[in-house]
Formats: sequence, C-alpha cells, structure tokens
Amino acid sequence: MKREKFDIGIVGLGVMGRNLALNIAEKGFSVAVYNRTAEKTKDFTSKLPQWAQIKGAYSLKEFVESIERPRSILLMVKAGKPVDSVIKSLIPLLNPEDLIIDGGNSHFRDTERRWTLLNQK
Repeated sequence: MKREKFDIGIVGLGVMGRNLALNIAEKGFSVAVYNRTAEKTKDFTSKLPQWAQIKGAYSLKEFVESIERPRSILLMVKAGKPVDSVIKSLIPLLNPEDLIIDGGNSHFRDTERRWTLLNQK
C-alpha cells in the first residue's frame, strides 16, 4: 500500500487501539499507527487484512509526518503519566491547528490541565 498521507493517526496498539484502527480503516479511512514498542507495531501491521489502509510508523517523527494536515491524532494509551509523556513528545512535532484526542480513561482534571497546556501552544 502506497499512500502519501494518512487521514488519522493512532498512538497505542493495545487491544482498543488495534481494534479502532481496523474499524476506522474498514470505514474507508487511512490510518497511521505508532506504538512505543516497535515489535507491537510490526506484529499488528504484519497481520492486516488486504483491505486495511493502515501503515505502521517506527518513530513519532515518521508517524506525525505521515498524517494529512491538519492532523488528527488519537491517543489510546494508559491514562495518567503515559498520556502526559506522549503529549510531551508530540508537542514539538505538531502545528497549532493539529488535534490530539485522548481516547483513554483520563480523569477530567488531567484533561483540563492538558487542554490548558495545549491551548497555549
């Protein structure tokens, strides 16, 4: 599959992240995926159905650059510090119009704090 840019990006390839990527691709959208553990990305992308327009990235920079601008990035990582860590790593790679969606189970106070931080960027 050769695509220049993907419609959406998903960070985190646990059960929910993998299934969301497949569901989104099944609806006809292309998906870039990234997991901090490269082996998990490789394992997931090596078993994709023929119709799935999903591509794995092995660095956050490669991942971000592969998504159509303005970017929509769905975080499917464990609530708490892991979300903060991913956001911190993404900030220097994103543009002001890009969107980060926390699809995990974050506490609303964490969501408010992150919104304040990111709104300033």
